[in-house]
Amino acid sequence: MNYALWIVQALLALFFTLGSGAPKLLLPSETLPMPIPLSSAFLRFIGVAEVLGGIGLLLPGSCACGQALTPLAACGLVLVTAGATVYQLAAGEVGNALFAVTMGLLCAFVAYGRWRLVPHRERSDQASLHSAA
Repeated sequence: MNYALWIVQALLALFFTLGSGAPKLLLPSETLPMPIPLSSAFLRFIGVAEVLGGIGLLLPGSCACGQALTPLAACGLVLVTAGATVYQLAAGEVGNALFAVTMGLLCAFVAYGRWRLVPHRERSDQASLHSAA
């Protein structure tokens, strides 16, 4: 289960960081395909939330710092995808709404998995001392 969570986390992190969040931050808002126009400031806010959420899926478990942040990042991305689903349904884009729901369900799987099923283990100084000896 731990490997499955890591794979899903890595794929979600790639999608939210590079595929969805970065274009909202780096491209002019006029060039983004938006069926219902949103303000530039709101698009930047969503982009920042997606990039930070994507980073939050990988970084805490990789560097063993603040490992409780991974399920919180996944929960934040569930909220982002819920908003994306509502937006896509309002725009009449049912296929995109289903994709957003799928991404939200994967984020919920990571949140539950890292919170209850296979939480990251906090590395203590005692454990590292015993392994060094």
